[in-house]
Amino acid sequence: MKVKDGIIGLIIGDALGVPVEFNYREDLKMNPVTKMEGYGTYNMPPGTWSDDSSMTIATMASIVNRNGIDYDDIMNEFLEWVERGKYTQYNDTFDYGITTINGINNYKKGFEAIECGGTGERDNGNGSLMRILPLAFIPNIDYETIENISGLTHGHMRSKISCVFYIEIAKSMLENDLSIDEHINLASAKIKEYYKDSGELHHFDRIFNDDLNDEDTISSKGYVISTFESVIHCLKNTDNFRDAVLKAVNLGRDTDTVGAICGGLAGIFYGYDSIPIDWIDEIPKINQVIELCEKYEAFCDGCL
Repeated sequence: MKVKDGIIGLIIGDALGVPVEFNYREDLKMNPVTKMEGYGTYNMPPGTWSDDSSMTIATMASIVNRNGIDYDDIMNEFLEWVERGKYTQYNDTFDYGITTINGINNYKKGFEAIECGGTGERDNGNGSLMRILPLAFIPNIDYETIENISGLTHGHMRSKISCVFYIEIAKSMLENDLSIDEHINLASAKIKEYYKDSGELHHFDRIFNDDLNDEDTISSKGYVISTFESVIHCLKNTDNFRDAVLKAVNLGRDTDTVGAICGGLAGIFYGYDSIPIDWIDEIPKINQVIELCEKYEAFCDGCL
């Protein structure tokens, strides 16, 4: 089940990164994450997921419940997450970005859902990229819809292109038996053609030009391009799920989100059975998520 491959991979990467979020790479080199840990940055038990997974799950739940994409309903589910801890494991919403909460608050004020996301240069955090993966499983999803889902919280074109690019890589992995390099190259060609007049493509040059092999040039901060580059670096420089997500987390800084986004693609590419079972077993409420994945897959199959 491909939905389970990607979504559980995402949650695992997120949970691995939560205890060490904001830690510096130099410190993690001396004391690297090698297993599911707890407490740390947010003092949460092992296997706790963060906003990355909660917003991903909220998106899936909305689509399943509405039997389609309803922007207002997705935003209402985000509100339920922020205000009531829905889609968390302990009814505790402990982590979200400024741009994300601003977008959700805009909706609460009465803004149209797809106009809630910030459109300024400084609104290009990774908060839409981290939750966009469910769209990859919907057959024939169009770029405008992906952009609109990003725009619920992140409305700048750079963030929207990042989301489309990520979905194109995921779709290539779902549809083609290729190497990671080939998946990235295939997605890159589509992005360069479709967005050639956007004025934004130069921000993606290091991905297009395969210029991400030197870890010293990789920034794992929350800027959407930095996060995307970190994920590509980790996928290209490992050959299994475990090593990919641990490399992502041990880059430091925005560890949960880089881990989650990398885990989503690595889960699709390597498959659910490649994810260490002891990590899966340490995630509270994982069975409920697997049940949602099954319902979501049924929805996606029904779109064919």
